[in-house]
Amino acid sequence: MLEEKNKKKRLIKRLKSKFRLVILNDISFEEKLSFRLSPLNVFLLFISGSVLLIFIVTVIIAFTPLREFIPGYTDVTLRQNLTNMVLKVDSLENDLSVKQHYLNNIRLIIQGKLPNDTSTNENELIPQYDEEARKTSKEDSLFRDFVEKEDAYNIHNNKAPKGNTLLSGTYFFTPLNGLVTGSFEPKKEHFGIDIVAPENEAIKAVIKGVVIFTGWTAETGYVISLQHENNLISIYKHNSVLMKETGEQVNAGDAIAIVGNSGELTNGPHLHFELWYDGTPLNPETYLNLK
Repeated sequence: MLEEKNKKKRLIKRLKSKFRLVILNDISFEEKLSFRLSPLNVFLLFISGSVLLIFIVTVIIAFTPLREFIPGYTDVTLRQNLTNMVLKVDSLENDLSVKQHYLNNIRLIIQGKLPNDTSTNENELIPQYDEEARKTSKEDSLFRDFVEKEDAYNIHNNKAPKGNTLLSGTYFFTPLNGLVTGSFEPKKEHFGIDIVAPENEAIKAVIKGVVIFTGWTAETGYVISLQHENNLISIYKHNSVLMKETGEQVNAGDAIAIVGNSGELTNGPHLHFELWYDGTPLNPETYLNLK
């Protein structure tokens, strides 16, 4: 410990040791300037100068146009100004073309000739695109088919067929991804479809609506019903858990229940889904994209 203290004292003493920096005339050896310095003073002077230099450079970069010469710097208004300039140039070109056409017509009238048709000239101003370039390639068609298949369960794709005017323009969300094992057969009093899916899968609302019923029945187990616009009602049966209560508002795609095997009329985890319009049962497969 004593040796370490002695080392520290010797180091401090060296830092505080005084030295003299003298500037002499090389011929007459006359002393022009002299500075009394210590290593500690030189270190502090160097640090202060560095901080001052960094501050000055920062101020110059931040508040002067020199910052635009820094590689990678982007002026936020530069792109907007360029866009405005391009639009103005395009407008000027169109105005110039129209005025040139107007002057040509005046020249023709003075010469006793019929002026050109204005509508024809305006159509000539419209860019003409190569028809070959507008044709879709085989790769483009395959990519479109791939995207359509990938979006099969997108809410914006599940709409009623164009040929069916009933509920046309209404978009449906797929309530559950699974295999349809029971079809819509109203003659057999099967007013919906059965969708088989693994346990604990979430069941989703097909359209935005309000929960009008949540409860239990001996035959269908846990049931939840939603009232939608246009007198449309959707019913979800045989659930294991109900996640919404009567009176709650839900959006399309919101989880409202968990698929289950509740009730007497069931032999495995599945969803019995019904769709009613003005008291009439509809075939859900007509309006949903199901696997």
